[in-house]
Amino acid sequence: MDVLIAVDKFKGTLSGKDLAETLAAGIRRIDRSLNPVICPIADGGDGTVDAALAAGYTEVTCQVTGPLPSIEGLAQVEARYAFDEATLTAVIEIAEAAGIWRLRQHQLDTWNATSYGAGELVRHALEIGAKTLVIGVGGSATTDGGAGLMQALGASLRDADGQELTPGGGALASLDVLDFSGLGARLDEVQIFVACDVTNPLTGSNGAASVYGPQKGASEEQVNLLDQNLQKLAISVEQELNVSRGTYADARGAGAAGGLGFACLSVLGATMRPGTEVCFELTGFTQKLPAADIVITGEGKLDTQTLQGKGPAGVAREAKEQGKTVLAVCGLNELEEDAWRQAGFDDVYSVVGAGASLEESLADPRRFVEQLGEAIARDYLTGR
Repeated sequence: MDVLIAVDKFKGTLSGKDLAETLAAGIRRIDRSLNPVICPIADGGDGTVDAALAAGYTEVTCQVTGPLPSIEGLAQVEARYAFDEATLTAVIEIAEAAGIWRLRQHQLDTWNATSYGAGELVRHALEIGAKTLVIGVGGSATTDGGAGLMQALGASLRDADGQELTPGGGALASLDVLDFSGLGARLDEVQIFVACDVTNPLTGSNGAASVYGPQKGASEEQVNLLDQNLQKLAISVEQELNVSRGTYADARGAGAAGGLGFACLSVLGATMRPGTEVCFELTGFTQKLPAADIVITGEGKLDTQTLQGKGPAGVAREAKEQGKTVLAVCGLNELEEDAWRQAGFDDVYSVVGAGASLEESLADPRRFVEQLGEAIARDYLTGR
């Protein structure tokens, strides 16, 4: 029986690689002859760089501007991305520079948060010779429409007095002059793909500020003002690029990462692709799947978000199309059986509810995940 373990992370406890290796260890405890193929996966959000590293990419680190330059400890941060020398491909997570994970609850301030560091990551990758960029846009703390990213790459956004705009979406109210003449020519020499499953446009009731602003610390008043500011930015950018209004602002995914999707589509000329699809190619999942009889996938919590295009749901969809048995593992399962079966899972193994409380599972995840591996081996791989 050929087994493929293609799992996302247990957020906060186990990376995708650690989770896969722990499951494999449990399986081998039951039958040493079993040797599952490991292939960590992601969906374009946090964990995408880890998945690329597990697939053989090299880690690159650099100092970049953090999400809130005015706060000590968040002005400069060490960020990382993955690079493949053979294909000159860089895999970048926006959240490495401008991630909400870097902030405590009381620090949430999307009015002033900037994507400048994300632009510095892109610039660094270009400087070491990347010819293909894969940009994961999940988990940002920003709502600046990618203005910071544009500035980091050489664009100038100035107010009526000729002063460069300060960081954050709030400052876009003062935008008067937009100048792209300083953008590096190297942007024309690379292919850029945005790994994204968000479909929101830049502005409006379903836009970046309205939908995601509140969870990033924006007040109701700020949400409305940020939306107006993003509209102002969009008009300026589309005029500068000589395209009709809404060409990029209304595109699917333009509202991703506080509007950074808009900047990637318009200024970087990126192509938007489903996050799971891009990550499956990066990690080799697409190539490894045909040889498997049983596919084990999963993440920390199975819930309704899982069903909305996240990694495990993508694995189940692809695997079912090829007639595979699909098993899901998780720390906590919030789905009814009808829902997870409809998503393509043949069985679900959850740490919580199978002899462990939530607190116990968080304190010692490897122990309980290994037990899940043992249970899967008994139920599906050995007939015992």
